[in-house]
Amino acid sequence: MIMMPLGPQLMRLFHIGPSEFSMVVSSYTFSAFASGMLSSLIIDRFDRKKSLLVMYTGFIVGTALCGLAPNYYLLMAARVFTGIFGGVIGASVLSIVGDVIPFERRGHAMGIVMSAFSIASIVGVPLGLFLASHTPWGWQAPFLFLALVSLPILFMVYKYLPNINAHLKVTTKSNGILDAIKSILSDRNQRKAIFLSMVMMLGHFSIIPFISPSMVANVGFSESQLQYIYLVGGGATVFTSQYIGKMADRYGKYRIFSIFALLCALPVFAITNMPPVHIALALSVAAVFFVLISGRMIPMQAMVTAAVNPAYRGSFMSINSSLQQLMAGLGSLLAGMIVVKDPASGHLLHYEWVGYFSILMSLAAIAIARKLKGFGGGSF
Repeated sequence: MIMMPLGPQLMRLFHIGPSEFSMVVSSYTFSAFASGMLSSLIIDRFDRKKSLLVMYTGFIVGTALCGLAPNYYLLMAARVFTGIFGGVIGASVLSIVGDVIPFERRGHAMGIVMSAFSIASIVGVPLGLFLASHTPWGWQAPFLFLALVSLPILFMVYKYLPNINAHLKVTTKSNGILDAIKSILSDRNQRKAIFLSMVMMLGHFSIIPFISPSMVANVGFSESQLQYIYLVGGGATVFTSQYIGKMADRYGKYRIFSIFALLCALPVFAITNMPPVHIALALSVAAVFFVLISGRMIPMQAMVTAAVNPAYRGSFMSINSSLQQLMAGLGSLLAGMIVVKDPASGHLLHYEWVGYFSILMSLAAIAIARKLKGFGGGSF
């Protein structure tokens, strides 16, 4: 939510092209992949609250280091450090939701979790762009601000989140963490769940990093106007995320996922093929894009968390999260190799190819999810 809107500014200030920008984006995801794989070996041995506190502390330190980085290479190094901790936070949160919330209400719960990203879009992105453009610290200001506001959140996690350790009592009856890994490798359904997440993230992150740069270079936005994209898009999803989650609980996770995965092809095509248009039209397309993209993620996350034995959910979600981060990094790198900047006009070329690829991945995800089952064999 910080790096994507700052894309045009970072490319201009560091004198880098699309491929270099995609590298600094993917550096976070690749380190998150490695840390997620390693954490999967031990994370189910600990209280989920304690794991979250450790990882969130490291994330705050890494974010502050990003804000103190004086050049492109140290920023990339700081992003790698941040990814080591940030990549596991998402898995910890989803594991907590999976442990605490019954499956019948988990779609609604995932909608609430996803609405947090919407609030970050409404408040964080416009504020971050404002700080980057109107303070002496420039692009570094949003990172420093995020590190600062994360401190009271860390305290609230420590103070108010209860200990979540019921999975420890179940896990101690097994042969340990090796059983968790064996469970994933031997269970075809769990492999499908992980593959579904990988395909979704590969398609998703092939287009996400270049939304802001393309809006500036191809559509005609100014850097200061980028905040409106996230303000409008995030505002729309705040109202739709929880409703979509309730729909998934009522009508079936797979059905709602399939509908939104199909519908999202329309705004993906529009975003990646958009010529210079009036700002109102561009913002309308962006709002639909945000709603439909988040709409397919909510039921997907509910399905994935339900595909595993609760005793191994932490390890499973860590591996799943790390592979999602790997696919996010590969998607960003892939887009960076396809999208090029026209030296004459400054336009970004071939972004539409990335859009077609993203649509293809969304269709593949529908086919994969169709065969996915819940733990114990229940259908979605």
